[in-house]
Amino acid sequence: MDIALLVKILAPCLPFLLNVGNKAVEGASQKVGEDVWNKAKAIWAKLHPKVEVKEAAKEAATDVAQKPEDEDLQASLRVQLKKILDADTALAEEITKILQASTDKPGDNIQMNANAYDQSTVKQVGKIDANQVNF
Repeated sequence: MDIALLVKILAPCLPFLLNVGNKAVEGASQKVGEDVWNKAKAIWAKLHPKVEVKEAAKEAATDVAQKPEDEDLQASLRVQLKKILDADTALAEEITKILQASTDKPGDNIQMNANAYDQSTVKQVGKIDANQVNF
């Protein structure tokens, strides 16, 4: 499992995920993109119970929610999520399936995981001529 990718998806969404019910949640999909937002919600629904019972993980998630772009805080969250997922392989498999879900859609040539902090992550899923893509 790519913990760095997991945190990259969750980081810009954590301010919204930790304040569920807040009106700001309505704008989350606009800020990070609907695909990223839906994926983050599904992942967080699985991870949240484990994060809540582990004080260090809870603190790391709260810190990232306050400063999603901070690489040091993201590193702390990566460590905590790695510990959680190493201890619960079934959970890790479930999250891996969520991460792979949108990359396995038939007919998709590229998938863009763009968020407010990194507009450059493009994952190639099938063969595509770079001259055919306009950014």
